[in-house]
Amino acid sequence: MKPRGASTVRRSKAPDSYETEFLRVSPMTSSKLLAIALLTTFGAACSNIERSRSLDNPAIAGTTLASQVCSNCHGLDGNSTSPNFPQLAGQQKEYLIAQLTGFRNHKRLDPAGFEYMWGISRSLTDEQIGDLATYYAAKIRNAPGPSSNPSLIAEGKDIFVNGISEKSVPACASCHGEQGQGMAGNPRLANQHEDYLVKQLMVFQRTDERPEGSVMKVVAHSMTPLDMKAVAAYLQEMPSE
Repeated sequence: MKPRGASTVRRSKAPDSYETEFLRVSPMTSSKLLAIALLTTFGAACSNIERSRSLDNPAIAGTTLASQVCSNCHGLDGNSTSPNFPQLAGQQKEYLIAQLTGFRNHKRLDPAGFEYMWGISRSLTDEQIGDLATYYAAKIRNAPGPSSNPSLIAEGKDIFVNGISEKSVPACASCHGEQGQGMAGNPRLANQHEDYLVKQLMVFQRTDERPEGSVMKVVAHSMTPLDMKAVAAYLQEMPSE
């Protein structure tokens, strides 16, 4: 019989293994250990220049930025799945350079442009911009899928090939190529998301948010929303010839 007032000492069994001891750590301590492990892992990844998302490091190659940063919106190969983000694969190199430079210099003022691209492009060097343009220009663009306005495709093809003479709208093919491939610094339009195309045509028509594309303001001036949807529907599904 133990004396009155004596304390009871409980002997715990020795842990059978390291894993058993780890499981007995308090939840708060476990969370801290997990956080440290994750930070260590991510830190190692970020210190690897070939796996870096450091946008302000001029030593990071454009191809690395394409896979680690740009792919989040535009797809690893430049074929975006969301119509909010344009297809970059197969785009004209000169056009890509001009747009990235415009974003970096805050000369593209359309909301989707500055909301997404000003911050991303602000520290890009000319070399990185050139690398990115070369990377995407070499990729093969895939058609995004069926148009949401299939009944307008024939009308859209007529606008693309012939324009709308009664509205003084020139043929899109005259500047963007017969197959919509782009030329002379004018962008490739073939197999671009129709929603994105309509959005940009409206930007050109109604605002001055893309001053370097001012020629398009004149082109789009007389187009109706239906005209825009028609040519965009054709371009999304545009077949290769």
